[in-house]
Amino acid sequence: MSSLHKSRIADFQDVLKEPTIALEKLQELSFSGIPCEGGLRCLCWKILLNYLPLERASWTSILAKQRELYSQFLREMIIQPGIAKANMGVSREDVTFEDHPLNPNPDSRWNTYFRDNEVLLQIDKDVRRLCPDISFFQRATEYPCLLILDPQNEFETLRKRVEQTTLKSQTVARNRSGVTNMSSPHKNAAPSSLNEYQVLPNGCEAHWEVVERILFIYAKLNPGIAYVQGMNEIVGPLYYTFATDPNSEWKEHAEADTFFCFTNLMAEIRDNFIKSLDDSQCGITYKMEKVYSTLKDKDMELYLKLVAWCSVAPSQHGFLHPPCTSVSPARAEYQAPVLCLPLADTAAVPGVLAA
Repeated sequence: MSSLHKSRIADFQDVLKEPTIALEKLQELSFSGIPCEGGLRCLCWKILLNYLPLERASWTSILAKQRELYSQFLREMIIQPGIAKANMGVSREDVTFEDHPLNPNPDSRWNTYFRDNEVLLQIDKDVRRLCPDISFFQRATEYPCLLILDPQNEFETLRKRVEQTTLKSQTVARNRSGVTNMSSPHKNAAPSSLNEYQVLPNGCEAHWEVVERILFIYAKLNPGIAYVQGMNEIVGPLYYTFATDPNSEWKEHAEADTFFCFTNLMAEIRDNFIKSLDDSQCGITYKMEKVYSTLKDKDMELYLKLVAWCSVAPSQHGFLHPPCTSVSPARAEYQAPVLCLPLADTAAVPGVLAA
């Protein structure tokens, strides 16, 4: 470890040990990167994402309150609906028009269940292939959610919902002669996502299942946006960082902490996931066009490299990072914010994009 890196770690530790953390100083240090040693990155992210207040004395009570709130979300969004699903239609006497699966009322429990399943299946498909270059998300977590995995509980978990929905679903196709064919979606096809990774034994769960639960809870609490492909790439780094914290006390609550940090982050960038806003001034298309226009004026060479790298519209790469290019010190001052903060308010980047 170089002396410069040790000095940066010491600077962060000095800021974080104060009774009241100096936010501006922390932001200034973080702009050049946060060291991962000693859980510094985990702690800084929680502060910068407004999950932890600046007053250290209030951390214990805030964390206890937020983690209990997340447990309540699990009970309301997963456990209770799972119990209700298990109890619906147990016998013919229990089946009424209100809770029948064919009830056309959009607010019926069954319709809500089916809509949630559509969202859940999309989340499941995306999180199973999250960060395929590393094995972390396929490994079992050290701290499985006992509230969900308690063997005494008899309710439909998200894992069971996905398995049952996927196994029961069929593809319906009508040919030009009007003949309707029904077939399994995985017959004569590549192995399904359910078989991509080995299923862990009862009482265990993989890290991707934790991410799936976080995204499902978020979708339930935010029906206006629900889940959009790409959110998994946002929550993934957050969860990975918190779940690998060297402090076991923090690591144990990685799921709840990730959920609230992700929610706070989405509050700032959610407009980029709303398709109807793409072409508005708060949408991703407008923002990326502004970034590319500024970059074209400032550095044509880098602009041409990025255009060549993007095989689709630039707006679809708002959260992605292009391959590293050789950067001279003279150009790094404004290239770094362009590459690392493409969705930031460009006027807020001092001396870089404010033209």
